[in-house]
Amino acid sequence: MLRATLRSFLAHKGRLLLSALAVLLSVAFVTGSMIFSDTVNRTFDRLFASTSADVTVGPPEAFADDQQFASGQVRTLPASLLDRVKAVPGVADARIDVTVHNTTVVDAGGRPVEPTTGALTVATDWSGNPRSPVRLTSGHAPHGPDEALIDADTAAKRDLRIGDRLRVLAQPGAFPVRLVGIATFTTTNPGAALLFVDTPTSQTRLLGRTGVATSVQADAAPGVPDDVLKKRISAALGPGYTYTTQAEQAKSAVESLATFLDVIKYVMLGFAGVAVLVGVFLIVNTYSMLIAQRTRELGLLRALGADRGQVRRSVLVEALLLGVVGSATGLVCGVGLATGLFQLLGVFGMNIDAAEMVIRARVPVAAFAVGLLVTLVAAYLPARRASRVSPMAALSDAEVAGAGRNLRSRAVGGAVATLVAAGALTGAAVAGSTGDAATFLGAGIGLSLIAAVVVGPLLVRPVIRVLGWAFPRVFGPVGRMSQRNALRNPRRTGATAGALMIGLALVTGMSIAGSSMASSFDQEIDRALGADYVVQGTHFAPFTPEITERVRKVRGAGEVTPVRYVSVLMTLPGGRTAKLTGTAIGPGADRALNLDYAAGDTARALARDSLSLSATYAAHHGLRVGSRVPVRFVDGRSATFTLRALTTSQSTLLGDDATLTMGLATAERFLPGGQDAALYVNAAPGTDKPTLRANLERALTPYPQVEVRDQADYKELVRTQISVLLNLVYALLGLAIIIAVLGVVNTLALSVIERTREIGLLRAIGMSRLQLRRMIRLESVVIALFGAVLGLALGLVWGVVTHEVLALEGMRAFAVPWTTVGAVMAGSVVVGLVAALLPALRASRMNVLAAIAHE
Repeated sequence: MLRATLRSFLAHKGRLLLSALAVLLSVAFVTGSMIFSDTVNRTFDRLFASTSADVTVGPPEAFADDQQFASGQVRTLPASLLDRVKAVPGVADARIDVTVHNTTVVDAGGRPVEPTTGALTVATDWSGNPRSPVRLTSGHAPHGPDEALIDADTAAKRDLRIGDRLRVLAQPGAFPVRLVGIATFTTTNPGAALLFVDTPTSQTRLLGRTGVATSVQADAAPGVPDDVLKKRISAALGPGYTYTTQAEQAKSAVESLATFLDVIKYVMLGFAGVAVLVGVFLIVNTYSMLIAQRTRELGLLRALGADRGQVRRSVLVEALLLGVVGSATGLVCGVGLATGLFQLLGVFGMNIDAAEMVIRARVPVAAFAVGLLVTLVAAYLPARRASRVSPMAALSDAEVAGAGRNLRSRAVGGAVATLVAAGALTGAAVAGSTGDAATFLGAGIGLSLIAAVVVGPLLVRPVIRVLGWAFPRVFGPVGRMSQRNALRNPRRTGATAGALMIGLALVTGMSIAGSSMASSFDQEIDRALGADYVVQGTHFAPFTPEITERVRKVRGAGEVTPVRYVSVLMTLPGGRTAKLTGTAIGPGADRALNLDYAAGDTARALARDSLSLSATYAAHHGLRVGSRVPVRFVDGRSATFTLRALTTSQSTLLGDDATLTMGLATAERFLPGGQDAALYVNAAPGTDKPTLRANLERALTPYPQVEVRDQADYKELVRTQISVLLNLVYALLGLAIIIAVLGVVNTLALSVIERTREIGLLRAIGMSRLQLRRMIRLESVVIALFGAVLGLALGLVWGVVTHEVLALEGMRAFAVPWTTVGAVMAGSVVVGLVAALLPALRASRMNVLAAIAHE
């Protein structure tokens, strides 16, 4: 039996090639994502471990995450701590560090000197730190207030040379510098642009005053563990600061990159999931047809004494061989895919050396586990069917393809699955909380997909009769035969179309969700934005005060309403503390933004020592109008505010976390010198909007870190962000279509072999080669259209329910992207035509007499 199995596998290796491709794609994406993740994590672990001090003393931790974003102010500590740290037993050396992330650097032409990917530009002090990630490779170290170094990567990308003049836009104000040296990364470049000035300049120009630093870094003496030194330093300085070891610093730094890196990892796993799911359909179909064609062969084996278990194991061994081949080649392709991703990171400014690729033992284990699991699971049902072939099948032309078997059990199972899926989707549509709705939605999508797969063959006959009704009228007998060929085996047609159905359902549902989100944001922007223009950072970061002053002086500018981010620690009833990021709004708020209130109004919300919260947040935490709320700001100052207003919905323009609003004058009392995050500008009487915009853009030319936006710009910005998500979905669709094409090609190729005698007879009675090719192409097209119809219907249901979930977050507009729907249908026809090319060509080249004599 083993010898017969191996011979059978080698005899059908051409037919199994396309199934092996599906396994290969699945394994490649899984292993590629694992290799990518492991390599990047180890690379950055090494980077941050080698460049971090043994112990770092930093400002209080409560606002560490947004210390330079919310208010624009850099959290500092006294530089005098350096002497106290040096005096701690076990400290071999110590130094202060000044690092600021909210700076902008422009060249002599006013162009921003920043990473091409839009990552941060970091300004820091040059102190000769032996653990610095860069070393001076040309020029000399900076000395004095007008000298600076820049990293070699940024210099190369921006064509900067020693002697060039730059302008640094920092929080205390702008200042010019001259490049006197170039520093080269000695480790992996994490993607940022680095500008170095000397320590006194970093304190006065980046922080605005002397005697302060952003951290104090200490190196341990030989034999002193980092955690021991951390305890000694914390005991010497007291509880007012944060203390982190080298390992903790490295972990925190890697976690800060995790969001970006996880996007790539999870996208690849998404591709792998789609490839696995669609590949299962392809393999099931392939084995079902192969077993149908080998009915007499399997019956002969039974007649010669093979029992059911041996036949079943024979088919599973073939699947095992297919899985091994697909897994091995997929593992190799996964290594290549990871290498390509490292090259992609290089475009983003992160230089990962492919020579340091990490391939852990779990990678090949996962490769073969995925490949073998996919093939064995997919081949199990066909193997069971093969084991039921009777010895008498060797004496007849019987098939076990299942074309004529009763679909009653499938109908019952499909009805149950459909009802359960409908219940889950209904639960998502009527749920009162986003968390519950999302849970029901995920379950509903999975269950409805299972229901569609089960019910698909039952829908083949009615749907394809409708889709192909014009074929007999347009193409005559050829069209009628193509339609009947698609109807011949509903299970096979349903499984072939299922692969395409999955991809199209995904893209349709996500397109509807994306279009609905974009329409909702459009409505919100139309409703909420009352000002003519908004001056805002390109990355929504706060900007320097001189920009605010420049805007106020623009000719034609009327009322200017500043908005500033504020972070506070709020003590809630019961004593629990919560960190909130909200907004402080200046005068003219009602003319700049349209806020909806459940209680109170803008005047009360922005009054002295008052604030407003969202009604939902207040109700959840037992707060009401008139409640006294203790608040602590980032600089440690505390006050008790009165809750004067409750908002029903926060403006999209204020950010997702803006549950808290207060007056700008109140925030300025507790956070003096903060940076504005946006300026809402209305035209002065007698000035038209285009003139005001031109004046604003002209005045802000020296400040590339800000942009002037109106309603149309905001809408385009939101649509661009949504399109990034949709492009990932379309990429998944592309992968699903590739595998679906493989499935249709496989089905048609095996179908042509199965119908060899039939094709020979058709050619013998006068069918031309052109008519034969047309018949197969039409059959392929109608199968693809069937998958498209199921996918669109399923995706439409998903999209409608997803919209109901989004409505819980205030996104109530519903939109169907009809252009996408039309493109999907047209693309399905193209898929059918492309998939039929090779099978149709092979069928048309058959020798007529040999085909008639085929057994």
